[in-house]
Order: sequence, then C-alpha cells, then structure tokens
Amino acid sequence: MNGIDLINLAAVGAFGMILSASFCDIFWTKRKKLVMAGSMAAIFMLQGVIYFGIDPYIVEYIYPFVTHFPLAVVLCILNKECLWPVISVLAAYLCCQLRRWLALLVVAVFSGGAIMQDATELVLTLPILLFLLRFVAPAVRSVSHNTVSVRWQFGLVPAIYYGFDYLACIYTKLLLEGALVVVEFMPFVCSAAYLIFVVWSSEEKRIRSRLEQTQGVLNLQMEQAVREIAALREVQQKTRIYRHDLRHHAQYLSSCIENGRLEQAQEYIHKIYSEIEANAVTVFCENEAANLIFSAFSKRSLDYGISFEIRAGISRDIPLSESDLCILLSNALENALHACRRQREEGLSGAIEVLAYEKNGKLFLQFINSCKEEIAFRQGIPVTDKPGHGIGVRSICAIVEQYGGVYDFSAKDGRFILRVSF
Repeated sequence: MNGIDLINLAAVGAFGMILSASFCDIFWTKRKKLVMAGSMAAIFMLQGVIYFGIDPYIVEYIYPFVTHFPLAVVLCILNKECLWPVISVLAAYLCCQLRRWLALLVVAVFSGGAIMQDATELVLTLPILLFLLRFVAPAVRSVSHNTVSVRWQFGLVPAIYYGFDYLACIYTKLLLEGALVVVEFMPFVCSAAYLIFVVWSSEEKRIRSRLEQTQGVLNLQMEQAVREIAALREVQQKTRIYRHDLRHHAQYLSSCIENGRLEQAQEYIHKIYSEIEANAVTVFCENEAANLIFSAFSKRSLDYGISFEIRAGISRDIPLSESDLCILLSNALENALHACRRQREEGLSGAIEVLAYEKNGKLFLQFINSCKEEIAFRQGIPVTDKPGHGIGVRSICAIVEQYGGVYDFSAKDGRFILRVSF
C-alpha cells in the first residue's frame, strides 16, 4: 500500500464519519463537538495501531468493527437513540461510493491505473462532502423525524448494500468472479426498491387525499356548528330581551284592559307567548353549548314526530373545548335523527335517548336511537359504503381519541347505542 493510498484511506474515513454525524439530528454543543472529534481521533489511532502494528491488509476485513461500530455507538450516545444513528452510518457508507465510482469513470476515460484512481478519489472527497453537507444532509435529517416504519424504509437500501459489499467484495470475491446472481443483485435491489417506492407513494397519496377530504368535511361541520351556536345564542338573547321588556308588555296589556280591549290584549298575549316559546332554549344542564345543541335537536325531532328524551348533567368546566363538544354532540344526534327519520318514512316509530353525566372527573355520554336496519361493523366501528356517509362517525372517533377517551358502538334489539367517556 503506497503513501497516496494510505492518505486516501484516511480521507474516506473522515468523509464517512463527518457525513454520518451530519445525517443525525444532533444539537451540536461545544462539548458534543469535542466528543465527536475525540472519537474520530481514537478511531484513527485504532486503525493506525492495527495498520502499522499488526497487518495493513487486515484493516479492510475488520473495518466494520473498528470504525463503523464504535462510530454508531458514539452517535447513539450523542443522539440519545439507537435506530437513526445506525441508519446514518449505513447511508454515509453508501455515499462513499460516489467518489469511488466517479474516480473509476475518470480512470476508464483516461486509461489510468490505481494511482490515478486514488488521486482522483482524494481530489473529489472535499467537493462531494461539501455538496452532501449543504444539500443532502438537511433532507436526510428531516427523515429522522418520521415514523419508525418510514425510517426503516429509508435505511433498507443502504443496509442491503452494506451487507452485499462486504460479503461479495471483501469477505469473498464473488463479485469479481462475475457470478451473474451476484452481479445482478444490486440492480434487482434498485428495481425492487423503486417498485416499492411507487406503491408506497401511491398509497400515501391516496391516504393523504382521503384525509384532506375528511378534513374538509370536518371543517364544514365545525363552521356549521359555530354558526348554529351563534344563531341559538342570538335567539337566547332575544328571549332575555323579551323577559327584560316584560314591564313594557304589562303596561300595554294593562292599558288594553282598562280601555276594554280584551280581545286585543288576548291577541297580544298569544303573540308574545309564541315568540318567546319559539326562541326559548331549554335548560338541560349547566353547560350552555350543550343546552343549545340539545334544544336545537329536540325541536327538530319533535317536528318529525320523533320522541326525544334527555337526561343531562354536564357542567361548565369539562375536558372538551366548546367547538369539539358541539361537533361531537351534533354528529351523534344528527346520525340518530337520520336513523329515526328513515324509520318514520317506513311508518315506524322513532325515539332518541340521551344520557350525560360526570363522575370522578370524567364525562360520560350515551346516545340511543331506534334502528331496525342492519349495521355493518369493522373493528367495532359502524361502516357504510354510501358516498358522503360515515364522516360523522369518523369525526366522533377523532375527537374522542384526541382527548384520550374511549368510545363504543353497538346495535341490539332494534336500537343503536353510542357510548363515549373522557
């Protein structure tokens, strides 16, 4: 091994270690930088002892154990996790092949030899390293914030190549011997990885599209709930104004009676009473938002001839935000109302029962409605193949899961039951 070959070996070692560290999302304090620099120096010293003190040719065989393994351990300690630092080392090893292949291309074009290859690799080391640090490392670090499955997928090809390179080129000479199954292995891996990426990308796009559609529907539902609350609050305010103006109404009625206009007074009384009743919000519990939703659906149910019974004990301070509570109640009651309306259209009776109470700091909700039709369940959740349906159920599940609660859907004896607790 000549001098330039030795320098090139040190250069590729520094290249790989610096790149491995840059692929990890580590906040580089002064102390961590010193630890990394000291670890690199210790690895080079260990390589030097083996190279000069034992056998120069054995370094290549034990390189994973004297370089990659200790480097991964140091990065695991600095990064405070194990998976990504290992992937970073494997990815950096794969990037080392850039300089090697480009050097082989130069040698092939200019018909050079081993010295030209080592010199070219040495010259290319710094430009390639700067390019990777500037443009590639930030993107690689961003992958480390993804789920474990995504990180495994990212590290799969580098890991396969690492194992292939050492088994086929260093520990054996299968690749140099030209065995077709070995020569075609990495092209096969690239093809398989490409196809997997295409399938995975298509599935991700489909899921993203479905989530965006669901999010759009949820946003519309939230906006509708907010509008309903605003409208109901306006109605409630009108009722308060009527009550406040009761003195003026009494004076007018007194004047009618004193002047013998009893029929006019009677008509006025009926008019005021009708307006107050039309705008009244029934008080079911202490929670104003819940009262507004319950009142709205109670009136809608009565308009359709559907029995509506509520026993509610919801306080003002509950673990849900007002908007989430409105969406949850609106979706649950809307689904119940639709089911009962279908029954009424078939000439059957319909009934909705709501039970809500708090106990030991938890909120419990139960919705029961008449339902004669068969309900399909998947993993305990009702499903339907009707377009535009099922969004309400997903909304309920999403809100309950957001607050760490539990939900239970069931259908029994002609009744559909939803239970929720937070």
